[in-house]
Amino acid sequence: MTTTPDRLRAAIERELPGVRADLERLVRIPGIAFDGFDSAPLERSAHAVADLLRDLGLEVQVSRVGEGPPAVIGRHPAPPGAPTVLLYAHHDVQPTGDLSRWESDPFEPVERDGRLYGRGAADDKAGIMAHIAALRAFGCGTADDRLPVGVVVFVEGEEEFGSHDLPALLAEHRAELTSDVIVIADSGNWDIGVPALTTSLRGIVNCFVTVQVLESAVHSGMFGGAVPDALTTLCRLLATLHDADGDVAVEGLVRGQAAPLDYPVERFRSEAGLLDGVDLIGTGRIVDRLWTKPSISVLGVDGPRTAEAPNALLPEARAKISMRIAPGDDPESAYRALVAHLDKHAEWGARIGVTLEHDGSPCAIDATGKYFDAARAAFKTAWDGTDPVDIGVGGSIPFIATFREMFPRASILVTGVEDPYAKAHSPNESLHLGEFARVCLAEALLLHNVAAAGATT
Repeated sequence: MTTTPDRLRAAIERELPGVRADLERLVRIPGIAFDGFDSAPLERSAHAVADLLRDLGLEVQVSRVGEGPPAVIGRHPAPPGAPTVLLYAHHDVQPTGDLSRWESDPFEPVERDGRLYGRGAADDKAGIMAHIAALRAFGCGTADDRLPVGVVVFVEGEEEFGSHDLPALLAEHRAELTSDVIVIADSGNWDIGVPALTTSLRGIVNCFVTVQVLESAVHSGMFGGAVPDALTTLCRLLATLHDADGDVAVEGLVRGQAAPLDYPVERFRSEAGLLDGVDLIGTGRIVDRLWTKPSISVLGVDGPRTAEAPNALLPEARAKISMRIAPGDDPESAYRALVAHLDKHAEWGARIGVTLEHDGSPCAIDATGKYFDAARAAFKTAWDGTDPVDIGVGGSIPFIATFREMFPRASILVTGVEDPYAKAHSPNESLHLGEFARVCLAEALLLHNVAAAGATT
């Protein structure tokens, strides 16, 4: 039987109830790769994914580097002369954070107003299940298997914790992962009802800055007024990272211009949850500020809790800084620029120490060619005639640079299931179920279109 877009649409509709049930089972597994969390759920998560792929008839292995988190690799051979597509997602999730801010148990999926709530429901267990749905639509694992391309499913287990082992995993399995097209299902769409391809992402530089002014704490009354305390000194130093408009004040960082896409301020304020009366920071278009200009955020400060703070001047204070860098910048040079800025602006002779936590490269993708055309056509069909847009993302997926280096001939398509209201990494993370259905259909159509495009080579 010939596979057509209409048949794929019907197949996705048929498979969606089972796909959702399996998604909910995955969401119930609290697989967190961060230090200090029980690793047993992460093992259960990996093996649950492996079982889903085995049910599709894929050759499956669970792989890891040393004692690192488990990744899952599943392979379905290509028909003669057909291209191969690598389907990426990750099965680990972010920690829940403050449970009191969740409206329901983060690991018990609940539907409210057409959205499925739960940690990982969007980021990125729905990405896994979009891959599963597309393969099921082609009858994988049945006697009626009609998959027109080769597929390698690669589901890693530590993306939220930095993908430290990913380069070694890719190197170890390079031969079996080599593909013509790589689909990275870990981004999002422009809006509900408007699909997108992500074509640029900012890089990241996370570090700790420590300020020291005293050998030990001293009485704030006896010495205050003449001796600086470390926390005040640190606050003044952190304040120099932005100018009066809120733009990053560190010299030597790359700044660019984003695609000509309108992002209305009121829409952005609503999506961010900005309180009434709070101003935005920075200058220029919203898309430039988010996608092609650097940003710096202070993620945390070490110091006494207010209820426990003595009347003493602190000898030392530390802050965690997260800097996002624009496409075209380099993490090493950006880190050096940040260190130089902190050294230059430290006041009162305070001793400054800066320690790099981790970094990752930005990327810009040339989204042209037959496989990108195949993806855009698939999206347009799945969204009932709505053309997809090319977007940037202010967040970072540093491993894309690793994929590009390891597989330079592959077309990399960055897609995803999230929408502006998904709240990934935040309390009450959720998945829009209507958009998820479109994502599943779009991926099935993408595989169909890639097969046709590959046949024209």
